[in-house]
Amino acid sequence: MKHPINSLFAGLCVCVGLLAGPGVNATQDQGTVLITGANRGIGLEFARQFRERGYDVIGTAREPEQAGELHQLGVQVEQLDVADDGSARSLAQRLQGRSIDILINNAGIIGQPARSFTDLDFDKMAYTYQVNALGPMRVTRALYDNLKQGKGRKIVNITSVMGSIEMNFGGGYDYRASKVALNMLTNTLARELGKDGFISVVIHPGWVQTDMGGNSAPVTPEESIRGMIAVIDKLESESNGKFFEYTGKEMPW
Repeated sequence: MKHPINSLFAGLCVCVGLLAGPGVNATQDQGTVLITGANRGIGLEFARQFRERGYDVIGTAREPEQAGELHQLGVQVEQLDVADDGSARSLAQRLQGRSIDILINNAGIIGQPARSFTDLDFDKMAYTYQVNALGPMRVTRALYDNLKQGKGRKIVNITSVMGSIEMNFGGGYDYRASKVALNMLTNTLARELGKDGFISVVIHPGWVQTDMGGNSAPVTPEESIRGMIAVIDKLESESNGKFFEYTGKEMPW
């Protein structure tokens, strides 16, 4: 006969599991995820939701001392400027020997608000490329050994519908071009690393209510991240090199 206290404890555990929701286990270590640009917006929400799911979360920021909300989550906070080779190498040195299962290259900038190609500042355009296109590749290369040690081997680069050539309606020259470049780099990386069990994809988070997306955006950060994590959970070898929306729908290149 079971002791009544044991039965009560078991019942409480079941209730907690039900409240947490399907696939959520706040006490079990699910692996390690590193998120760049995690101090605000969708990066911060990624850190929050992965933390709630029991992942060991590493969140990066250019200025960690100003990442108050990220520190409050109780995650590991690291300094990183994705546009700087030395910063990426320093991060890799600090994380030497640490396995990473999922890398989410989220850090990005909107670029200049040029209305016409005649207004373009090419130095600003080059910097947008440095952050949005080369940044994810720079970080992935720096953390390659960590990713090889991980079981997940998932590389998720946050792109945009504005990186779809088929869906181009004009404007946003440097942002669009940087995301198209990111898409191509990710697809090419997928072809190289796929044979070693890596899955590399790009995901459009939707038009999200962030500093970049604005308050009129129709998608909340919670909804966007919940959808993207569902996509990440379902990634398999056949997903390698693809372009997804946060809903799971495949996007046109």
